[in-house]
Amino acid sequence: MANTTKKSTKTPAKTPEKNPTKKTAAKSKKASKDEFSKGEFVVYPTHGVGKLTGVETQEIAGSALRLFVIDFEQDKMRLRVPVTKAKDSGLRRLSTRKVMDDAMSTLKRRARVKRTMWSRRAQEYEAKINSGDPVSIAEVVRDLYRKADQPDQSYSERQMYQAALDRLCRELSAIEKIDEDAATKKVEKVLEAA
Repeated sequence: MANTTKKSTKTPAKTPEKNPTKKTAAKSKKASKDEFSKGEFVVYPTHGVGKLTGVETQEIAGSALRLFVIDFEQDKMRLRVPVTKAKDSGLRRLSTRKVMDDAMSTLKRRARVKRTMWSRRAQEYEAKINSGDPVSIAEVVRDLYRKADQPDQSYSERQMYQAALDRLCRELSAIEKIDEDAATKKVEKVLEAA
């Protein structure tokens, strides 16, 4: 019985020593994962890749609100996202190379031919593009891509294809640190080879 008491006193003594370091490490990883730094490229789902130019404080309805300022150079647009709502809005870092490799692999697969009405497909494609997920965007690019010997697309299909292609290529160019034209050529080369 005395041994049991000793064991129980030793176990709690060891446990508190290990837990604080794990919690501290977990907190520091979480803090660095959720924070963005000035000059970093980020992805906002409905607009694509933008550059975080800073954090500013504005007074709105009598309270100070910290905002991420994101510039989308291609669209000549500046977006302000509340720091507290950044995660809920879908603001994220650039995808990893693995995710982008998965997206490029998606382009190599056979296009899914859907027999549904264009208006329904357009809604699905729009949702995929605005999801901000490179693999979903790659699915849209793959499904709407037409080779020279294939039938022509409607104007709205071409517009949707171009929007998805631009969004995918902007993220690819930011990840691989190449210009957008080179990224577009890389994606089109994969599509032509499929």
